Amino acid sequence: MIQDTNTAAPAVGRHFAAPSRFKQGLAPRKSDAGTKAKNFRGDIQGLRAIAVSLVVIYHLWPQRLTGGFIGVDVFFVISGFLITSHLLKRPPTSFADVVTFWVRRIKRLLPASFLVLAASLAAIPLLAPATVWKEWATQIVAATFYVQNWRLASTSVDYLAADNATSAVQHFWSLSVEEQFYLFWPIIIAALVALAVVLRKKRMLVVTAGIGLIVVVSLVYSVALTNSEPGIAYFSTFTRAWELAIGGLVATLPALSPLVRRWKLDAILAWVGLLAVLYAGFTFTGATVFPGYAAALPVVGTALVIWANASRGVSPTGLLSHPVARFLGDHSYSIYLWHWPLLVFLPFVSGELGMLDKAGVVLATILLAMLTKRYVEDRFRLHLDTSKVLTGGRFLIVGTLILGLLGAALINVGSKGEETGDKLAQEVQSVQKQVGIDCFGGPAMENSCTNTGSTPMVPTPAAAKNDKSQAYADKCWSGDDFKGRPTCTYGTGETKVALTGNSHAGQWLPALAKIADERGWTITTYLASNCAPTSAPADYDSDIKTEGCLDYGRWVQEQTADGKYDLIITSNRQSKAVKGFTIENTERAAVAGYASYLTAWKSAETPIVVIRDTPFPGNTLKNVPDCLAGSSDPLKDCSGNPTSWKSLDPLTTAAQDENLPYVKTIDMTEFFCDTNSCPAVIGSVVPYFDASHITATFASTLTPALEKKIYEAVPSL
Repeated sequence: MIQDTNTAAPAVGRHFAAPSRFKQGLAPRKSDAGTKAKNFRGDIQGLRAIAVSLVVIYHLWPQRLTGGFIGVDVFFVISGFLITSHLLKRPPTSFADVVTFWVRRIKRLLPASFLVLAASLAAIPLLAPATVWKEWATQIVAATFYVQNWRLASTSVDYLAADNATSAVQHFWSLSVEEQFYLFWPIIIAALVALAVVLRKKRMLVVTAGIGLIVVVSLVYSVALTNSEPGIAYFSTFTRAWELAIGGLVATLPALSPLVRRWKLDAILAWVGLLAVLYAGFTFTGATVFPGYAAALPVVGTALVIWANASRGVSPTGLLSHPVARFLGDHSYSIYLWHWPLLVFLPFVSGELGMLDKAGVVLATILLAMLTKRYVEDRFRLHLDTSKVLTGGRFLIVGTLILGLLGAALINVGSKGEETGDKLAQEVQSVQKQVGIDCFGGPAMENSCTNTGSTPMVPTPAAAKNDKSQAYADKCWSGDDFKGRPTCTYGTGETKVALTGNSHAGQWLPALAKIADERGWTITTYLASNCAPTSAPADYDSDIKTEGCLDYGRWVQEQTADGKYDLIITSNRQSKAVKGFTIENTERAAVAGYASYLTAWKSAETPIVVIRDTPFPGNTLKNVPDCLAGSSDPLKDCSGNPTSWKSLDPLTTAAQDENLPYVKTIDMTEFFCDTNSCPAVIGSVVPYFDASHITATFASTLTPALEKKIYEAVPSL
């Protein structure tokens, strides 16, 4: 996070007079050093140490420090306070002043961040599987231009992106928020100061009121968006702005009075604030609705510690100023930058991380942080201050250009492995001819083919990630809030078929569309990603989504009722627990919800076929194509068995238990697993495009078998 002069009222000498003396080849004046020492805030360095420690420990041992992610919020408040303090000391009065401010941020922050981005970019083709090259390089480009938070916000609402490997630069989202804040904050402060002049009001009064308004507006927006779209809210600059602004608000407040300090109330405030931060770190979890209201605890706690500016003695300042805390605080920026790429790349070398591996990450992080602080952060900043050739602005342009071009090149390389359309069709035909149609894809399990290894393999792991049902390209899915009601039709036959459910119904469309062409069907889709139509409320991260999914299910019943269709086909993955339950104990409640839904869904006794959910590799793997691409023995490392990959399927259970004569179930598991194994490659075909959904290529190989089972279940069709 921000590395700047750590002072309550920043010394002008360091930032304005000192550079001119460096240019003359002179050392800083003693008065500058004395001012710096006098104004140094040991408590702020201690807060930095706590913040970076919370983040690192959380990333290494998330089960032991479940709320460590709030360390980022602590950093935000500190950054807002320090930057606002600087700006209030000498408010910008011209655009040139604003540019000067931006250049200082460039000199302080970009050398180290560009180094880590360059190292991560170099490590991707060396260590990471080809399946992640494109996405990770895209994120590096986003991080280079400090828009990584918006990149992650856009993918946070993509249900299918949940199984993607976490990138080595994901942590740059918080740095992006700060950089965007730095871009606009000096302009806002300058505008408020100018407004005070126009209104003939006290400057600090107008600035305080303006910042206070930003705090209120951003906090209200944060609460509202967290309730409706928590994924976007987590990464949004607008929902986080109040956290930085509240630090700025503290910078405008008067110091505590001598009376308050005499009664040691400053120490009490500091202890209350510090305990609030630690309480949040130890008690918040992934289930905490965040940021929203919850962020106020660590944010206000940090603000209290900074505002108190407590002296030593009974306050926590002595603890926060301890040499160890000072060291961690001084190196917090580089520690934050380095720890995450090490944590992400190491498993590609050593496998699952053990205690020694994690200890190695900590030691390597500290060592790299020390080297980066000394030889990059400090030395490079000094060089940019004194060089007439490589100025801060030129460094920004050259650095972003180089990283952007190299990132774009890796994106292009990664894209070449993603065969689609005609190219993929040619690959499929070639491999099918090579292994034989009876041993290609799903039939290989039924025909006991010996050639079910990983060579040849189609699609390639990189291509498999995009080998999806046509429903995705045709945008047949209800949106994230389930308010949209899109439908798609496939085929033009007289037999009317409705395909309903979530993404695990849509994954069967490649096979069903072929059946439609052969049997004279017209298929109409009623699909909602991550929403299973049921009477039981699902436990989403917002009540809006819970009610939206229930409404969507009721709408599907209305659209398919009264004999409008000759057949209804449905399938669902139970990815969400019923509200009030956990995924481990939700089965009974989920079965009851589906039973109620099926009972009400008589649809003039239209035949309903429930396709049992497919095996679920996500029980043991993060992503099947990533595993295949990164393993030297993919069938050993990436396969499962009928027990380990067993999917929770309360819809099928309800359909079988309720004795509803118009509801039939079919099971395709035999084409995914035998008695001992569920291979990661079946008949030379990659069956999954993530850790849950089947590829369009594999689904197509199951067309004859699926057709046979449907007509056996509904002979009158």
